[in-house]
Amino acid sequence: MTTVRIPAGWPATEEEARAVQDELRERVVLDEPGPPPGTGHVTGVDVAYDDERDVVAAAAVVLDGATLDVVAEATAVGQVSFPYVPGLLAFREIPTVLAALDALPCPPGLVVCDGYGLAHPRRFGLAGHLGVLTGLPTIGVAKNPFTFTYADPATTRGSSAPLMADDEEVGRALRTRDAVKPVFVSVGHRVSLDNACAHVLALTPQYRLPETTRTADALCRKALREAT
Repeated sequence: MTTVRIPAGWPATEEEARAVQDELRERVVLDEPGPPPGTGHVTGVDVAYDDERDVVAAAAVVLDGATLDVVAEATAVGQVSFPYVPGLLAFREIPTVLAALDALPCPPGLVVCDGYGLAHPRRFGLAGHLGVLTGLPTIGVAKNPFTFTYADPATTRGSSAPLMADDEEVGRALRTRDAVKPVFVSVGHRVSLDNACAHVLALTPQYRLPETTRTADALCRKALREAT
C-alpha cells in the first residue's frame, strides 16, 4: 500500500479547481476508438472515504480483458485533498488514484472509473481528468445519471438510450442486465462512446456493474479498513 501526500500546488479553492478543469479539458481526445473490447488489460479504479478521519483509499485492479481474471492490483491511502463540492469530486481522489495506478506492476490498459467523463456539468469528470493526466484511454461508468435526462432503454441487455444535456449527447444509459436499471456510460479520453459501451457489456457477464468496478470497490474498502 502506498501512502500519499497532497501534491504541492494542489487546488485549494473552487475557483482554482475550475481553472484547472478549464485548462485540462482542452486536452481531452475524443477522436480515437480505443482498444478493442475483450483484449489486453482493463483496469478498474475506485475510492473509499473515512470523512471523520479525512482519509481516502484508492484501488486499481487490472483484469485480463478476455477472461476477466485479476492480473494485478495496488492500493494507496492518503489525506482527502479537496472539500466536497459537486462537480469537483475528482480533486478529492485524483492523487490517491494516480498513486495506485503508479504502483501497478504492469500497464493498466483501458481504465474504467466509477464515475463520469463527458457526462459532467463541466464536461470533465474523473474519467476525463484521469485520462488527460495519464494519457491512458479512460471511460466512466456511473450508477446514476447525475443531472442529465434519458429515455428508458428497452428491457433487454445491450439496449441503450442517449444521455442528454439539452440537445447534446454526453453519454448513454446502457442496460447490462435484462429488466435491471441501466448504468450510465460516458467517454473519458481516447475512447469512442460506441466502444465504451461495448467494453462495459464485455465487463458485465453476470452483474449490473462492470467487474472492474466490483473488484476495485471491494479492494479500496479493504484498504480503508486496514488504514483506519
